[in-house]
Amino acid sequence: MSGLGFIHDKLEIKFLILYIAARVIEPVPFDTVLDLTMCDDGVDYFDFSECLSDLVKTEHLSLNEGGLYAITDKGRRNSEICESSLPYSVRLRCDKNIEDCNRKLRRKSQVKASYSRRSNGTYSVSLSLDDDVGSVLNLQLMVIREDMAAMLVERFRQSPEKIYNEIMTALIKEDLNP
Repeated sequence: MSGLGFIHDKLEIKFLILYIAARVIEPVPFDTVLDLTMCDDGVDYFDFSECLSDLVKTEHLSLNEGGLYAITDKGRRNSEICESSLPYSVRLRCDKNIEDCNRKLRRKSQVKASYSRRSNGTYSVSLSLDDDVGSVLNLQLMVIREDMAAMLVERFRQSPEKIYNEIMTALIKEDLNP
């Protein structure tokens, strides 16, 4: 280890990875685990990669076919036992980063937008917005060009609440009658 952080050996890196994996709300890819683990200057990429691989081999973490890592029951038990050995400042920094990550993961699961080609050459665009209770908006549109479909998907992802409000405003207006 060449860093000047609080994490000094591979065992501490493993504790840190388990600490993180126990707190993210869903399985995450390698890059996300890496970003969250690099919260301390004592962690380097090569040691991190080796430790992550070891945790999968020892079944503390699982790696699914989609390349997502999740903590196992064994990993969760060991994380609870070992988390107090992580420096407090590292845990604080980690908690803040995990909170931001979880917010993004929640947002990603609440806003869905995709398109597919229909047999007649047009495109079907599916847009949905959920909240903590359930579905807020499900909208399916037909467009004639793929670039239009891609644009609708991107714009919806950027601002789904604004689009929802504009649809509601248009439907509630009293002057809709010709």
